[in-house]
Amino acid sequence: MRAALGRGILEWIEAEPPDVLCLQEVRANPSQIEAEHLNRLAAIYPSITWNPAAKPGYSGVAIMARTPPLEVRLGLDIPEFDREGRVICYRYPGFCLFNIYFPHGGHGLGRVPFKLNFYARLLELCDGLHASGERLILCGDFNTAHKPIDLRNPKANEHTSGFMPEERVWVDNYLSKGFVDIYRWLYPEKVQYTWWTYRLDARVRNIGWRIDYFLVSQALASQVQEALINDQVLGSDHCPVTLII
Repeated sequence: MRAALGRGILEWIEAEPPDVLCLQEVRANPSQIEAEHLNRLAAIYPSITWNPAAKPGYSGVAIMARTPPLEVRLGLDIPEFDREGRVICYRYPGFCLFNIYFPHGGHGLGRVPFKLNFYARLLELCDGLHASGERLILCGDFNTAHKPIDLRNPKANEHTSGFMPEERVWVDNYLSKGFVDIYRWLYPEKVQYTWWTYRLDARVRNIGWRIDYFLVSQALASQVQEALINDQVLGSDHCPVTLII
């Protein structure tokens, strides 16, 4: 986040201030952010919640909101997940918004079981909330491209974490349990990406992956006006995605 704030992201936020701003992989806590940047963010957002990882410079999420939530929840109530600072939930009248930074499976694939267990625990929580009548919005870096249309080189990445069958099936599981991938629902054939490696001029060549999503409860889908991938916005290896509802 410190790097992104110095690369123009703050100016984009000020020019296009969303009602709720969800940030993933912030790799910082508030004490590490320049006071000027914090003050400019606070001028827009009276409600700011951080959930940093216990490990410095790693993971972490934050939510900034123009309207304070009715309730804030941190984590998934599982210590091995929660020490990595991956989840914040804001409850508003009519819906709960989850800001999530899903784990990566690791280049050696050693963290794939951890990642899949995280998917399972979050879905278990969502199932319970759906059963109690809650309507949910899941926002964040899912670290998985769902279909071949969602990455530039699907064949070459079948054994790469982020496009392995055992990871992709978890997106199917969410869609079978009352969620809609709202961007793909609105744009079934559109090719856009949300993440590009810093290597090999991938962003200039548009060799990317769509791994940042809004999954919306089916009961909310009819209220969605637009889902946008802001791939022109620089400052990170990811670009912002927007839900208008």
